[in-house]
Amino acid sequence: MIDIKLIRENPELVKENIRKKFQNHKLELVDKVIELDKESREVSQKGDTLRMNRNKLSEQIGLLMREGKKEEAEKIKKEVVSINEELSNNEKLEEKLKEEIKEIMMKIPNIMHESVPIGKDDSENVEVEKFGEPVVPEYEIPYHVDIMESFSGIDLDSAREVAGNGFYYLVGDIARLHSALLSYARDFMINKGFTYAIPPYMIRSDVVTGVMSFEEMDAMMYKIEGEDLYLIGTSEHSMIGKFKGKILDSENLPYTMTSYSPCFRKEKGAHGIEERGIYRIHQFEKQEMIVVCEPEDSYKWYDKMWSYTVELFRSLDIPVRTLECCSGDLADLKAKSVDVEAWSPRQQKYFEVGSCSNLTDAQSRRLGIRIKKKGEKQTYFAHTLNNTVIAPPRMLIAFLENNYNQDGSVDIPEVLRPYMGGTEKLVPKIKK
Repeated sequence: MIDIKLIRENPELVKENIRKKFQNHKLELVDKVIELDKESREVSQKGDTLRMNRNKLSEQIGLLMREGKKEEAEKIKKEVVSINEELSNNEKLEEKLKEEIKEIMMKIPNIMHESVPIGKDDSENVEVEKFGEPVVPEYEIPYHVDIMESFSGIDLDSAREVAGNGFYYLVGDIARLHSALLSYARDFMINKGFTYAIPPYMIRSDVVTGVMSFEEMDAMMYKIEGEDLYLIGTSEHSMIGKFKGKILDSENLPYTMTSYSPCFRKEKGAHGIEERGIYRIHQFEKQEMIVVCEPEDSYKWYDKMWSYTVELFRSLDIPVRTLECCSGDLADLKAKSVDVEAWSPRQQKYFEVGSCSNLTDAQSRRLGIRIKKKGEKQTYFAHTLNNTVIAPPRMLIAFLENNYNQDGSVDIPEVLRPYMGGTEKLVPKIKK
């Protein structure tokens, strides 16, 4: 959510930002907010005038009563009763207007960073940099499910019977590898100075609307029937929610945290759920990182955060690239975002394995996350950022393909071996 002062003072800038996101249907929202804001301030001013008049009359009543002029005092009391009724109606109107303004403001996109490339959708995202040399071996790399099945490591059929499409059982070495990757990612981020956390896996609706747009909420979140609770789609949701309504001491900033959680997503939309495979699914696990910081530091942290993900993947011998998200692919609360994509030797192309975003003060305004400097009365909104460390099973797909050998075995890079009981290579249980 942006500052309403910006809409008052520079509505054209806000409209141009909307146009760059190819959301022209939202242009009318700016004019509507300006109209409602004007009315709201007039109503607020009227309320102030009514309260001032009531206070003056109350003083007169006290004076008249002391002078024994009860009859005159009673007449003024009736005026006060009338003002109170008018004030009550005015306050209801003021509250109604504030809610209408807030609802519309939450639909207006955050102001993008000036460096964001302009494009309609993800097909126009811009490659920034490649890390590591993509390799296409002379031998064929099987589909990731086939690799897992060769280790008796996945059971999709049973999962469909139990929960439907979009779920899976991981078993044996593959399940252990999945957990090892998460444990390695956890320790990697702890060694970067981040505080480890395990958050709630359900959050209330006011946190959901604080961390994401209504469109994202509808496409992603599972609601718990009969309760004001949603299953999280990423631990960022509950981790940022942790700071809801708080005034943070500037001396304690930044808050840098890495969190583990299962994640649950509807995955509504064009991509849909895979019948076979675990790239797009309803349930997965993830190691996330979030930062809450001073506004002037947020882009410094943005660059640090995506670079950590790149470093982690390279430590596992996986080539990656960074892809700048264009304006049309940028979620409404994000000011700037970069995807990290891993190399797939099977497909001979890169695929998304994580995303780093700077939301500036959009989430903080919705959730009321403020900063206060020592010795100062005034507060201001914090900046929030989030980034995927790893998200198996996508990470698992990239790992298996890039460490797959011609004989069907999978190499375990040295950094991961302590998490695999010293195992240097996985050997398939089912021969090709």
